[in-house]
Amino acid sequence: MAKILVVDDSSTVRDEVAGFLKTAGLDVATAVDGKDGLGKLKTDAGIKLVICDVNMPNMDGLTMVEKMRSELGKAAVNVVMLTTESSPSMKERGKAAGVKGWIVKPFNGAAVLETFKKLAA
Repeated sequence: MAKILVVDDSSTVRDEVAGFLKTAGLDVATAVDGKDGLGKLKTDAGIKLVICDVNMPNMDGLTMVEKMRSELGKAAVNVVMLTTESSPSMKERGKAAGVKGWIVKPFNGAAVLETFKKLAA
């Protein structure tokens, strides 16, 4: 069972983030979009942290978080958005859905590693 789920439609970003976290000794799973991420959340009760993009096909990241909370009852799962989106309205929607953090790409793993470890504990 993974502790961290990385959800991004870009295989480059997904592999970079997941690879960095695995190298740091963390247990990581990946998903290609919000629909895939929601499916992984349904089947893996060990996930404590989701690192998620906003703009993805099939289901965007914010919709995934909203469904994770409303349909799966996963209120205890922490979520950090890792995205190119920086609009205040998107951030407000994320905050309303219970998003704990908002990181604008590019990913700087060293700057957030300790925070991610705490959120995944």
